[in-house]
Amino acid sequence: MSAPDPSTPAIEVSTLECRYGDTVVLRDVSFTVRRGEIFFVIGGSGCGKSTLLRNLIGLHPPAAGTVKFFGESFADAGEARRRELLRTFGVLYQGGALWSSLTLRENVALPLEEYTPLTAAERDELVALKLAQVGLTGYGDHYPAEISGGMRKRAGLARALALDPAVVFFDEPSAGLDPLTSRSLDELIRQIRDTLGTTCVVVSHELASIFAIADRVLMLDKSAKGVVAEGNPHKLAKPGADARAREFLTRGENQP
Repeated sequence: MSAPDPSTPAIEVSTLECRYGDTVVLRDVSFTVRRGEIFFVIGGSGCGKSTLLRNLIGLHPPAAGTVKFFGESFADAGEARRRELLRTFGVLYQGGALWSSLTLRENVALPLEEYTPLTAAERDELVALKLAQVGLTGYGDHYPAEISGGMRKRAGLARALALDPAVVFFDEPSAGLDPLTSRSLDELIRQIRDTLGTTCVVVSHELASIFAIADRVLMLDKSAKGVVAEGNPHKLAKPGADARAREFLTRGENQP
């Protein structure tokens, strides 16, 4: 079997249609995410950001179109191969989605128990490493209720990184966080990309995060039921760009 082409995008989406029953939320969505990129999906409430995310990670099958990870279609893969592909990406759900009855150590260990043959001692060692990567050394025995919201997001990220995924999806990572904690999480996302080469796909409407760390953005619009702009957020905020994207990115006050 030949080695994968390093020029192949991390994610390639072609003519995707997302719907719930007869209700079309998004249609004809096409874009690529480059390897090692921090790529934001942005737009106002109800534009389909979370729906697109659910389609990308396999929680809701697309009504039409294809989603490829490193050149391979998730939908066309057999059950065994899909299980292997699931190991190539992690997800940080909004709120962290930690099991409240488990310690942070036990939460982070879950994917290792599910997908690897590691011994308990090997899992403990790897869990300690992942907690250290997100700045939570010494908190392994704490329960989610015993730590702050920002720390819960970091613990959720440690779990998402447990299998060393090539791609990590973030669902509104800054939701409910104060500006300083949100900025700290942005810096952590960039650090993970820079040190591990991880491709990061972030669903968010937070302007501070978008302008701070996004390499490119994909702008969705509720009325259009699809993509209205794609590119560097600083360029899309300037005159001459799509009016809807510019209005979204310049709301409140001028951005640099």
